[in-house]
Amino acid sequence: MKKIEKLLIANRGEIALRVMRSAREMGIKTVAIYSEADRQALHVRFADEAVCVGPPASSVSYLRTDVILDVCKKLGVDAIHPGYGFLSENAGFAQQVQEAGITFIGPSPEAIELMGSKLAAKAAVAKYNIPMVPGTEYAITDIEEAKTIATNIGFPILIKASAGGGGKGMRVVDQVSQFEEQMQLAVSEATSAFGDGSVFIEKYVTSPRHIEIQVLGDTHGNIVHLFERECSIQRRHQKVIEEAPSAVLTPELREQMGRCAVDVAKACDYVGAGTVEFLLDENHNFYFLEMNTRLQVEHPVTEQITGLDLVKEQIKVAQGAPLSFSQEDLTINGHAMELRVYAEDPANNFLPDIGTLTTYKRPQGLGVRVDDGFEEGMEIPIYYDPMIAKLVTYGKDREEAIEKMIRAIEEYQITGIETTLPFGKFVMQHEAFRSGNFDTKFIERYFQDPCVLKPSSSPDEAEIAAVLAAMFSGQAKKVNSASTSVNQSTGGMSDWRKNRLK
Repeated sequence: MKKIEKLLIANRGEIALRVMRSAREMGIKTVAIYSEADRQALHVRFADEAVCVGPPASSVSYLRTDVILDVCKKLGVDAIHPGYGFLSENAGFAQQVQEAGITFIGPSPEAIELMGSKLAAKAAVAKYNIPMVPGTEYAITDIEEAKTIATNIGFPILIKASAGGGGKGMRVVDQVSQFEEQMQLAVSEATSAFGDGSVFIEKYVTSPRHIEIQVLGDTHGNIVHLFERECSIQRRHQKVIEEAPSAVLTPELREQMGRCAVDVAKACDYVGAGTVEFLLDENHNFYFLEMNTRLQVEHPVTEQITGLDLVKEQIKVAQGAPLSFSQEDLTINGHAMELRVYAEDPANNFLPDIGTLTTYKRPQGLGVRVDDGFEEGMEIPIYYDPMIAKLVTYGKDREEAIEKMIRAIEEYQITGIETTLPFGKFVMQHEAFRSGNFDTKFIERYFQDPCVLKPSSSPDEAEIAAVLAAMFSGQAKKVNSASTSVNQSTGGMSDWRKNRLK
């Protein structure tokens, strides 16, 4: 087994810190990279060594593969962990790392490339008879042909970018008269976001739940699943709240979905930690959606219910060690919740609200975990994803995990910007969520609290870009100065927190 001695984390913020902590416990030295905007970031201070790789924009810093590999060569780095986002699902980068004689802590370039195309992924898993949403098995560019196929499938349908992710290049079409315009928009958005305008069509599953299965494979042919995560509370097709296990999966359904997830991993000879995503309809039929070939943002909830450190498991696998446990050894213990604390204004369509963390006090106590990369007085950079932290709670059952989350949200003090904390409390207290009777349309159906305005529509990419551009140029601090200041309002707060904010 090859022992990793020095690990470079090709990422920033909380995930860089999270990886470094596990590496340090394993006796591995760490190297941080940072942009000029992150010079004072916590992950830079925590690492054994740190190197600036360029200006603030990620395109000339965190995405500069040549600079990153040059740092590795100069500092004697023998492994790279990509975290999530940035280069984590870049097959070309994984190949470059391998060719440089450096261990890439993740799957093979071939697996990344295969699962990076939704159409190729569907073709690869077809031989395992995994349930899939009815739709096309190839990319479509001809609008008339696409319109005919959509009519045969039956509306509503979903147009999706083959190389897509994060909700980009995705359009729901309710009737044939809307099809041509929506397809052109999807192709244009996919081309802009991924450099690939190919799209495919599938039946739109109304009122679905988003269920994903964590898998882990080694280089000896062993693959297991670490149960499911429920990720149905979303805005702009991106997750905000996750939990493990799901409130609706029966043991039988969990076993079926787990087997399918393992088969998907087998289809691409998967090595390392990955996630297989499914849609679950109102009749509890499940359909393969895609595979994410990396560590997920929400991996802490799986760690909480299994007792495993997924980053350590990734490193062990990358060193060539076989899994130290089998599927039969794994059990679900307790329940975990995660809230992504974003610098966003829930009262204004979850638009970014970048600024300074005037007050920043983390919640504490048994069963509370905060993965973050900030401290009081720091600026939230406009150049990157606006996530401040992941707030995770753990309890003996779902009810206890929810109550701990409510308490932790009330105790979490952030001023200077708006955040998703009030939204998280709204969800935790809502009957639909507490009963487990919810789906991906939760925000659309229920988000109309008096203090938190119901979004009339989701902002598009152009609107978000315009907001960030305005903030960057100093022309605007707030998107809508007339909107209710949710974080500063004491409505619904405990007396303890009201007193602390006086």
